[in-house]
Amino acid sequence: MNLFSDIRALVIEALAALEAEGVLPRGLATDAVSVEPPRDAGHGDMATNAAMVLAKPAGMQPRAIAEALAAKLAADPRVVEATVAGPGFLNLRLSNSVWQGVVRAALSYPAFGRSLLGQGKRVNVEYVSANPTGPLHVGHTRGAVFGDALASLLAYAGFDVTREYYINDGGAQVDVLARSAYERYREACGQAPEIAEGLYPGDYLVPVGETLKDKYGDSLLDKGEQFWLAEVREFATAKMMELIREDLALLNVHMDVFSSEKALYGTGQIEAAIDRLRGMGLIYEGVLEPPKGKTPEDWEPREQTLFRSTAHGDDVDRPVKKSDGSWTYFAPDIAYHFDKVNRGFDALIDVFGADHGGYVKRMKAAVSALSSGRVPLDIKLTQLVKLWKNGEPFKMSKRAGNFVTLRDVVEQVGPDVTRFTMLTRKNDAPLDFDFAKVLEQSRDNPVFYVQYAHARVQSVLRKARDAGVAVDDASLAAADLTTLSHEAELKLAKQVAEWPRVVEIAAKGNEPHRIAFYLYELASDLHSLWNRGNDDVSLRFLQEGDAATTQSKIALIRATAVVISAGLGILGVTPMDEMR
Repeated sequence: MNLFSDIRALVIEALAALEAEGVLPRGLATDAVSVEPPRDAGHGDMATNAAMVLAKPAGMQPRAIAEALAAKLAADPRVVEATVAGPGFLNLRLSNSVWQGVVRAALSYPAFGRSLLGQGKRVNVEYVSANPTGPLHVGHTRGAVFGDALASLLAYAGFDVTREYYINDGGAQVDVLARSAYERYREACGQAPEIAEGLYPGDYLVPVGETLKDKYGDSLLDKGEQFWLAEVREFATAKMMELIREDLALLNVHMDVFSSEKALYGTGQIEAAIDRLRGMGLIYEGVLEPPKGKTPEDWEPREQTLFRSTAHGDDVDRPVKKSDGSWTYFAPDIAYHFDKVNRGFDALIDVFGADHGGYVKRMKAAVSALSSGRVPLDIKLTQLVKLWKNGEPFKMSKRAGNFVTLRDVVEQVGPDVTRFTMLTRKNDAPLDFDFAKVLEQSRDNPVFYVQYAHARVQSVLRKARDAGVAVDDASLAAADLTTLSHEAELKLAKQVAEWPRVVEIAAKGNEPHRIAFYLYELASDLHSLWNRGNDDVSLRFLQEGDAATTQSKIALIRATAVVISAGLGILGVTPMDEMR
């Protein structure tokens, strides 16, 4: 049940009736007609722009359309009042029975809030995809949380979602990893490690060196890297991926697919992707103009093999092969996305860190070309996270060498707090993560505030059961809900009614932070109703000696808890039954 969709359908039906009566010309397109909450709640429960968007194609004044439409809508028993405002906006006030029906629906339908928006379309969400050279840092944490919540949101909205991690194991950074691990191997063999500038200094490679010693003994000592580089690289990369999987598991992030960049080399996949573009006339030999400002690493003042990415919206064409014949870092990424297109996904989503902003247009151009415009690619950038503790920047991790790890954060505050807090800002906005504030038990701490709302409902349910009141969902859904008529109760019910709409808006925009924002507002309305009960006995959820009224009030807060639980599930956060 989506009440906003239901009322929109009522508006469309009324417009059709006006067409049939000759009030409106026939054949008006109604795609742009919307039904939303009014900006000012004092104006009503819902507002429609129908008259404003239809005025021009109908050749009529918007107010004339709005007045005719208002008369039609007012005849429906769900509509108490239809008022024309300004030049032609139409505000609707709905009957209490509508909001009571929302409460009943939330208790009756396990799928309340779920959407058919996705219609089973296959979506690939690629996120984290960190270089396998060490533990995940706090920037990866935000990307992991955002990507995982987005995947869950899309699945909730009816998409068939694949969670994917692209292992960047084909570049020079894995050679640096191998050399760094080799120094730790020498250390395990009793020699002093030489951690030269450019190598990875973190202690996390110490156990890798020890494991290398267990496997190879001292057979690799004092040999040129041509004898050990390939084996140590493969060994260290595998160990780092084990570490990364463990880190992700701490956040309850689990991938469906791990794809390797290295696996693209020597298999013909890169060549096939480039040949596909060549067949479209999008690959050519040329010299790029020198860029203004900072010179990118893939620019050369000589002839290169270029992808005509400007034909698909990019600012400049991009090199795919260097003048020495080797592939640029962009070429395997093209092949990887070509593979995703060939796997039959209807849409692709990449979650990148803030430092990959310059990569967005070229990647979108490649996917547009490779899929002939059929498969959209949305790239979400996650901005930086600033960590604070006791009013000071959180110190670097000794284990990691030069950054704060995901494990550092989760061990400080737990996965629930980490995940919710990472979603309290839009992905492309910077985020301050204050270890003291995220553990506060106050309304200023969103995760506590939302979990506490759920726990309060569970507490009421336990007390009601102890008093002999039937509070299973079936009994509550069958209760007489007409007593839910106080403005504070109706406000909470109206917020519950927003849930299906919020899910669809968040899923359409790939914006899981909207779920966190909504849950905070929903929790706020529940806490407000609870507090009003301290002064007004009639608003208390347990009405002594009146089981019927008690059931109706508990039905409202149980419906609220159903939505909170579903929303927290999307965010990957535990709905608490008790708070300590």
